Amino acid sequence: MSSHRLSKKGRYIAWATTGVVVTAGAGIAAQTSMAATVWPAQKTYTGRAFDTCTAPSLAAMKAWNTKFYGAAAVYIGGKNRGCAQPNLTKSWVKSVNSTGWKLIPLYVGAQPPCQTSANPERFTASTAASVGASNARDAVAKASALGMKAGSPIYLNMESYDITDKACNDATLTYVRSFTKTLRNATYRGGLYGFSSSSAKAVATAPNKTDLPGNLWYALWDKKNTTTTDWPWNPAQYTNHSRGHQYMVNSRETRGGYTITVDRNAWDAPVAIIG
Repeated sequence: MSSHRLSKKGRYIAWATTGVVVTAGAGIAAQTSMAATVWPAQKTYTGRAFDTCTAPSLAAMKAWNTKFYGAAAVYIGGKNRGCAQPNLTKSWVKSVNSTGWKLIPLYVGAQPPCQTSANPERFTASTAASVGASNARDAVAKASALGMKAGSPIYLNMESYDITDKACNDATLTYVRSFTKTLRNATYRGGLYGFSSSSAKAVATAPNKTDLPGNLWYALWDKKNTTTTDWPWNPAQYTNHSRGHQYMVNSRETRGGYTITVDRNAWDAPVAIIG
C-alpha cells in the first residue's frame, strides 16, 4: 500500500489541477434509484489532482496555487481518519475556495471485517447496513459544517480487502449501498475511493448496480495522468465526468517554499459546492 492508507504514517489526499469547471448532472446517471427531488447542478472539475493526509495551511495552499494542481481532496471525517485536521475549518474551506481551489470531500468510514489492518471502526455482515447509514449521516453533518452544500459529492474511503471472500465482499457492498443511499436521501452525491484490484473493482464489477456510488475514484499507480486510457473496466461505466484516478503516490513536492508529500490524481468528477 502507499501512504494513502488509514494511519498517520501515510494517508495523502487528492487534489485536482488545471482544467475546466463545468456544471452538469454527471454521475447521477451512473447512480441508480435516485430520489425524486430537484438536485443542485453538479460542480465538476477536470484536471490534475493530489491528496495529502492533513489539510495544508492556508499559506501553503496559496503558495501551491500555481495552476499545476487545481483542487484538493480533504478528509472531512470518519473514525478511521488517520490524521488530525487543525486547518480544516469552515473558514479555511471558504478561503481556499475563494482563491480558486476546488475541494474533494473524502470520508474514512468503517472498514470490512476481513481487512487485515487495525482500524477503530469496522462493520460486520449484520451491522453493515446500519453502520453505513450512520457513517453517511455523520459525513453529511461534517460536510455541511464545513460549508459544503447539498449537491456536493462525498467520497467514501474503502481500503483494500479480499474481494474473493464472498461473505466479506457481500457485507462491504451492503455497507457501501447503505452509505450511498443515505447520502442521496440527504441530497449529497455518492462517490468511492478504492483500489483497482479490490475495493474499486468490487463496485465496478458488481452485477447489481442498485444504490452503488455514481462516482468512482480508483487507485492504480501506473504514473499515467488519465481517467480513460487505463480505465480497468467496461468503458461505458462512469462516463460523463464520474472518474478519478490516483496514479502516483508519495511524491515530495515543493511549491512557493512549502514542501508537501502528496499522491497525484487525474480528476474528471464532481467537487464540493461551497457556500
